[in-house]
Amino acid sequence: MVTIIPNGHKLSNLSVWLKLERMKNPLTSPAPARGPADHEVRDQIVAAAVEHFSHYGYAKTTVSDLAKSIGFSKAYIYKFFESKQAIGEVICANCMQQIETEVSAAIAEASSSPEKLRRMFKAFTEASLRLLFNERKLYEIAATAATDRWQVVLDYEVRIQKLLREVLQEGRQSGDFERKTPLDETVMAIYLVMRPYLNPLLLQHSFDYTEDAPAHLSSLVLRSLSP
Repeated sequence: MVTIIPNGHKLSNLSVWLKLERMKNPLTSPAPARGPADHEVRDQIVAAAVEHFSHYGYAKTTVSDLAKSIGFSKAYIYKFFESKQAIGEVICANCMQQIETEVSAAIAEASSSPEKLRRMFKAFTEASLRLLFNERKLYEIAATAATDRWQVVLDYEVRIQKLLREVLQEGRQSGDFERKTPLDETVMAIYLVMRPYLNPLLLQHSFDYTEDAPAHLSSLVLRSLSP
């Protein structure tokens, strides 16, 4: 039984991070805006779901199981989430937001576009490994989202490509990167190189290479970008 305490509950690291992020940014959930009390209940449900999914797995858990474990009725949970997937999407969105935050911080410390690209490869790989695989049961949610192409995953891919585009544009303006290849083509090509280390379904088959791959791949990409 997971007990929900209005003023906070010590759950997993991801659960704690979720609660802190909601305090900083009320837009972590794609659901329509609600009052403060409703937001608090939604956060409690999601935090409890993280804990429950971590123990029993996403696929084996039903909304009824979740309702029973946290002491809410099934109908009450449906007041805030239309399905188990809707809860899973919020969890995935917060995982992805944390990954993006770490990558943005790593890039911000770089002084040149080539170094930013190197850090993108490294930070995305390390953050994805840590968040998606340290809590193996939560990996199941990410894998389901990737397999079924949830909207939250599609949006994540768009944001990654946008960030990559910004780095490439900066490098072209500074003269560090070539300008002959159409930018859209370059962005997609590099994204496809990075994808095995971003997508949880592919990343699980690349464990033997995650330590060296970011450096080797980013070096190869940077040589191809030389003016």
